[in-house]
Amino acid sequence: MIFTDQDYGQLQKLMDESPENRALLQKLLDSQHYTLSKVTHEIRNPLALISSTVQLIESSHPEAASFRHWDSLKEDIEYMTRLLAELSSYNNGDRLNPVRFSSYDFFGRICLSFAASCVNQDMEFTSCLSPFLPEITGDQVKLQEVFLNLLKNALESLSPGGSVRLEAREEKDCIVVRIADSGCGIPAENLEEIFDAFVTHKSGGTGLGLAIVRQTVEAHHGTVSVESAPGRGSCFTVTLPVS
Repeated sequence: MIFTDQDYGQLQKLMDESPENRALLQKLLDSQHYTLSKVTHEIRNPLALISSTVQLIESSHPEAASFRHWDSLKEDIEYMTRLLAELSSYNNGDRLNPVRFSSYDFFGRICLSFAASCVNQDMEFTSCLSPFLPEITGDQVKLQEVFLNLLKNALESLSPGGSVRLEAREEKDCIVVRIADSGCGIPAENLEEIFDAFVTHKSGGTGLGLAIVRQTVEAHHGTVSVESAPGRGSCFTVTLPVS
């Protein structure tokens, strides 16, 4: 069983009622973490063997690449591999290894990395980083996953010639990061659920990317929100406390 965000909200209320509730429910949550970790581990190993076997078959028998459903088989293996990786990230999204670091340097690296990945794309990427961005405490690896995930989603929403922009500045003892795109936008009826786990309206999506984003941001005591409309693009806003 995987708890939904609503389940976590109810559990948190129960945990706040008494120390006994908190101790009991924490054991339940720890048990879920352990179970998901064990399941993903047990599936990942044989899946890796299957992937290696498929590559070996294609290497030894190149004609296999022309077999019916061969490409679908490889795509399914890639999807399952990605799903397991994202499930593992989701399971451990609230477990941080925080360090103190320069947010200006951090976002500079994010922008350079994303710009390099878009060099052959028919799109425009711009960034605006305040030179006065302060140091913050957080898990750099997981925060990098958050912002590259949002940038990747923005890129995938674009038509040829579209644009993506990242802005970061300090506002009221918080770092506010806005990632805006000129893409297809999100229908109003989908906005309330896009951060829920296993909800996706994208072909080939796992439904975990934005759930991981919110989980990681909230583990850093921050917030994430979105404004969007079909045909008018989207703007995701992430707020992280400085201290």
